[in-house]
Amino acid sequence: MCGIAGWINLEHPVGWKEADLERMTRTLARRGPDDEGLWTDRHVGLGHRRLAILDVQRGVQPMVAGPLDRPHAVLCYSGEVYNFRELRAELAGRGHVFRTHGDTEVVLNAYLEWGESFVERLSGMFAFALWDPRERKLILVRDRLGIKPLYYARLGEAVLFASEPKAVLAHPEFTARLDHQGLADLLGLIKTPGVTPFHDLFELPPGHVLTIDDNGSHLTRYWRLPTVPHEDDIAETVSHVRELLFDTVRRQLITDVPLCTLLSGGLDSSALTAMATEILDSTGEGPVRSFSVDFVGSADHFRASDFRPERDNPYALLVAEHLGTAHRTIELPEDALIEDGNRNVVLGAHDLPLTFGDVDTSLYLLFSAIRDKSTVALSGESADEVFGGYNWFHDPKVVGTADFPWLSTMQFVPEGMLTAEFREHTRFGEYRADSYQQAIGEVEYLPGEDAQDRRMREFSHLHLTRWLQVLLDRKDRLSMAAGLEVRVPFCDHRLVEYVHNIPWKIKTYDGREKSVLRGAAAGLLPDSVLSRKKSPYPTTGNTRYEQDLRRRVGTLLAENRSPALEIVDPGALRELLSRPDGYFDTQLRRNPLETALSLAQWYQGQWNS
Repeated sequence: MCGIAGWINLEHPVGWKEADLERMTRTLARRGPDDEGLWTDRHVGLGHRRLAILDVQRGVQPMVAGPLDRPHAVLCYSGEVYNFRELRAELAGRGHVFRTHGDTEVVLNAYLEWGESFVERLSGMFAFALWDPRERKLILVRDRLGIKPLYYARLGEAVLFASEPKAVLAHPEFTARLDHQGLADLLGLIKTPGVTPFHDLFELPPGHVLTIDDNGSHLTRYWRLPTVPHEDDIAETVSHVRELLFDTVRRQLITDVPLCTLLSGGLDSSALTAMATEILDSTGEGPVRSFSVDFVGSADHFRASDFRPERDNPYALLVAEHLGTAHRTIELPEDALIEDGNRNVVLGAHDLPLTFGDVDTSLYLLFSAIRDKSTVALSGESADEVFGGYNWFHDPKVVGTADFPWLSTMQFVPEGMLTAEFREHTRFGEYRADSYQQAIGEVEYLPGEDAQDRRMREFSHLHLTRWLQVLLDRKDRLSMAAGLEVRVPFCDHRLVEYVHNIPWKIKTYDGREKSVLRGAAAGLLPDSVLSRKKSPYPTTGNTRYEQDLRRRVGTLLAENRSPALEIVDPGALRELLSRPDGYFDTQLRRNPLETALSLAQWYQGQWNS
């Protein structure tokens, strides 16, 4: 995993200093702690920070194809292409000669062989910039599901691009200007593809290519969720999902550096760990390293709820023992969650006032601790979106409501806690409703599909194209802040395409959530884990965290000078703080307070106000 940054200006030779490119690139140092590379010519600058995963010694970037003084193409690449070995063999058969053993050179040669259509042959997580000096063309590419981030900005006749907003904002000629509509999109947990809270800064949508040449810029979509009939019965469906998962895990175990799994003790991560164990044991490369997270004193402070019915770690230990993994529990002290330095790193990693509070901080601390032992981790992220694991998938009231389903449970800040001015300026409620209709309008249905399958296809589409992006962004930023590459096997596009088209009756054939995944994992895990009810990533229940949160918000209100209070209503915050001690014992109740603090700190750091 790496970070990329750069620019293109085809109208005039770039007069910007290489120092500016270096400045942009170095903001991404956490994404790529192992190496830095810069490449420039009269019209293009490419910067790269490397986290070495494959072919550690020779896979340096930006990578040039052809003579150095007259290159055929130059690639600045972040991510992993998991089918690179097959592509390499095919390209070698077509006469291509390789100097390295990694996937970067395969991507570069794939472009030379097949042109822009090469991206359709790539399977993995990636975001990259490829300059073709022969055609005076730069292409920016992002993977199908949006696992890896990529942003771009227009600056006069030039285009800037980078893995994260901070690198674009670091260019001295780009001026950050707040886009209130984009901020409303973020605070509303809507995640419209392409939208950011900055004017003239855009996120390249998943499954898209941006081409910049002498004819201008052109945004092209190369992938969308397919709508096809599902012909398999239950047994065939379960069998095929199991085969796809084993193949995906096998591909994602390929690395030249230490690898581990993130083991929560839930069905998703446990299934992946079990499959990784079976694969590595068969080749004599086991045992699998696995890591879980817990909080000091969690057994005393944990409070069960419908959202989090039970603690994770006892199940993680059970699975680790069952599979024989080399397991370690990372136990986080409360002081670490409230330490300013850790909170600041998390906000800096996001670049945006997007926070899930202590969940984000603990994720970063978990990744940092893992990085001491491993460079790559497999995660169970996205299984709930793919297989329909959330409670709201199975709540008739939510299913029947014309709104983004996750908002029935998870919100950064309720609409009623936003100031009237902000709501009116952004048309917050109307924007949310319009955005929902826009998302639903993208769904393609099968002829004759019944009402239930039509609605659950919509649910699948909403989660895979909107909500999943929120979670993938969080996972990417926080893992990269620690220099850890996190791979997400459940985002394999072949698996996503197949499961998206499974009828709802088959997806829930045993009357529960994630029936097909449970069937695919049968025989690999203890029955108590297979039958376990979903429980999200853990959050602290220690009252010290609540007390610190109250203190911070109280200070924000007392000082009464942050622009954040023009967005989150101060009166609503005071009313929330009047709740009795112990009220903020869950992440869901803390979210509005965390959001207000994040906004205030973001304003202070970004706008110096």
